Amino acid sequence: MGKNRVFFPQEALDGWLLDGKVEIAGSELTIPTERRRYRLVEAVRVLSEEASHSDPDELVGKVKTVPFLVELGAELLGDSMVLGDNAYRVVAGWLGTPVGSLEQHRAERQELRVSRVPAPAHGSDEELLAAFLARTL
Repeated sequence: MGKNRVFFPQEALDGWLLDGKVEIAGSELTIPTERRRYRLVEAVRVLSEEASHSDPDELVGKVKTVPFLVELGAELLGDSMVLGDNAYRVVAGWLGTPVGSLEQHRAERQELRVSRVPAPAHGSDEELLAAFLARTL
């Protein structure tokens, strides 16, 4: 099974940072209430192709890292990306990969429960993130 990854839109991160709901140190994002950390890489979510309505690289609907796109020859500016003869609408943000395994995270959460610090139980990385997003959006 592949790694779990999540896309954090820049606009959402800006709001969470202002509200103190997340912390960023170097290339690592931490959700303090969940005690979950993510390693970040700059990325974009490709929304649509705007010029020719063809998508030869099959990018629409996907999240790709900026280094990967630059290697392909893409030019990014704000919410636009040009790659060859194609122009795309994108959302800037960050691709996060969980630091440590889910089992390690569960062990840390169990330690919190033992020390009587309230910590809701969730079954997967996706459920942890969904619970956080439900509280913050």
